[in-house]
Amino acid sequence: MERARRLQAIAPYPFAEIARLKEQALAEGWDLIDFGIGDPDMPPPECAKRALAEAVEVGPLNNYDESSYGLPAFLDAVAAWFKDRFGVELEPRGEIKVTIGSKEALAKAAWAYINPGDVSLVPTPGYGVYASNTQFAGGEAYAMPLGPDTGYLPDLDAVPAEIANRAKLLFLNYPHNPTGAVATEEFHQRAVEFAERYNILICSDAAYSEVYYGDEPPMSILAVDGAKERAIEFHSFSKTFCMTGWRLGWMCGFEDGVAGVSRMKSYVDSNAFPAMQQAGAVTLRCGGGYASQVRAAYKRRRDILVEGLRSIGWTVEPPQGTFFVWVPSPQGMTSAEAAAKLLSEAHVITIPGSSYGEYGEGYIRFSLTMRADDVEARIAEAVDRISRLDLSSG
Repeated sequence: MERARRLQAIAPYPFAEIARLKEQALAEGWDLIDFGIGDPDMPPPECAKRALAEAVEVGPLNNYDESSYGLPAFLDAVAAWFKDRFGVELEPRGEIKVTIGSKEALAKAAWAYINPGDVSLVPTPGYGVYASNTQFAGGEAYAMPLGPDTGYLPDLDAVPAEIANRAKLLFLNYPHNPTGAVATEEFHQRAVEFAERYNILICSDAAYSEVYYGDEPPMSILAVDGAKERAIEFHSFSKTFCMTGWRLGWMCGFEDGVAGVSRMKSYVDSNAFPAMQQAGAVTLRCGGGYASQVRAAYKRRRDILVEGLRSIGWTVEPPQGTFFVWVPSPQGMTSAEAAAKLLSEAHVITIPGSSYGEYGEGYIRFSLTMRADDVEARIAEAVDRISRLDLSSG
C-alpha cells in the first residue's frame, strides 16, 4: 500500500534510526556509552510519584477530562508557578492549556495555523518537529541559520520581506536544542517587534527553561511587552522534572493562539490523563528544590565532558543551558561520518548535527543523560575511548 505523499516527502525521524542502530549494537553485545536521544535518567520527584499514586488510588480519575483547558487544579498551579518563576500573570481559564507533553502541541500549532503556501520561520539547527509539521500541513519551512557568530540567535533582519510577509509562525527555542544557547532579553524584544510588524504568531518552545548554568535563569518571552498578544509558549514536565514518559505539559500566552491550537487538539486527542494532571499540579508546588538538584547534576556532567574533550584536543564551548553539548565534528569528517566512527570504533553514541537541518552539518551532539550506575564515570570513560581514536575537532 502506497503511503501518503506527505510522509514520503519527509526524511525519516532521525532518532528512530539512532534507536535502530543502538538496538542492533546491543544485540551484538557491544558495551555502549549512549550520549544519544536525551531521555532524563534521574527519577522524578518523590512528591510527583506519591501524588500520582494517590490520584490513581482515590479516583475517580480514569475518565476523559472533557474540559476546554484542563483540570482547574492543574491550571491554577501552572498560573502560580509561572508568576513566581517569570513574573508573568496568566489567566488560568483561557491563557493556559494542558498538553500531552510539548511535542504534540508544537506539531498541532503548525496544523492549526499553516495553510498550503504559508511559511513557518524555523531555526536550524533545530528540533525537527517545527519543519516537518509545517510541511505536513502543506506549508514551507524557511530555515533561519544559527551559528556561533550570532550566539545561535537567528538574524531576523536577514529574513527577506517576501518571506516574512508569507510567514504565519515563528518558532523559537531557548534554551536551545541542540546548541545549548540562551537568548537575551534584547533578542526576545526584537522577536516580538518583528512578529508585530509582519503579523506572525510566535511559538516559543521553552521545554528547557529550567536547565541552565548561569546565575540568571532564562526568561519567558511572555515577559516582553506585547508578547501576550503575539506569542504562545510551550512548557514540559519532561526536562524540568525528569518526567519524560509521563507526557505532561502546557501551552500558554496569547489567548486566541491557545484557543486555535486547542481546537486542533480537540479533533486529534483528549486532555492529559486527569490523575497525571493532579500529580503535575502537586509537582509544580513542591519541585523547586528538585529542579536545582537536577541542574547541579547536569553541570557536573557537562564539565567532565567539556574538560575531557578539550584535554584530548577537541574544540568545545560549554553550553549555557539544556543537557546537550554541541561539538564541532572531527576535522575532515561530516557529522554522520563522525557519529558513525564514534559508534563503530569507540562504541559511543552521538547524534550527527545534520539531523537538525542543513546548518547543523559540521557538528555532533552529546546528551548528558544516560542510564548508568555512575554516569560521571561513564562520561570519563567515553572521553578515554575517544582519545584512542586520535581525533581532534574544530
